[in-house]
Amino acid sequence: MKAILPFSHQLLKEIVSEGDTVIDATCGNGNDTLFLSKLVGEKGKVYGFDIQEAAIENTRKRMETNHQRNVVLIQDGHEAIDKYIRTDEKIAGAIFNLGYLPRGDHSIVTKPASTIKAIDLITDSLKIGGRIVLVVYHGHDGGAEERNHLLAYCQNLDQNFYQVLQYQFINQKNHPPFILSLEKIKEVTVH
Repeated sequence: MKAILPFSHQLLKEIVSEGDTVIDATCGNGNDTLFLSKLVGEKGKVYGFDIQEAAIENTRKRMETNHQRNVVLIQDGHEAIDKYIRTDEKIAGAIFNLGYLPRGDHSIVTKPASTIKAIDLITDSLKIGGRIVLVVYHGHDGGAEERNHLLAYCQNLDQNFYQVLQYQFINQKNHPPFILSLEKIKEVTVH
């Protein structure tokens, strides 16, 4: 069985192609941004979001070191995606690593309301077969609340339009992270 982070990448590798547009909703130290950048190639585009200047700088340095020029870094919350990405731009995939910046300020954490708003915005532009991968770290202050909101949100997505996968190891100690992956299977129609 794959560990959590490799499995999160596998879920995106299966559906993202060269030339696609993707989102790293929580840049952190740039690991997912680099992965996505290589996946979409020179003709693709990665939008990377983070509220912390340190995360944006860490990611910028990682992109420069690896000669990746297809990344647009945005120091803003992922709930503001609609300010930076056109609604008609189709998104192939997105990834969130929720919680706090590793080796950063642990008091700055993702919040359920902004995360769910970002997911809603991305699903509007997600192409059919596109996926949003959420790596849910929930062992910090506020983590259980975000976990519970996300589980409720995902369980209530209409199965006619979305498939949702939960992937986790249930015998690990200390609040092990898990994955929620949303796949759009049909365009949502508004009446």
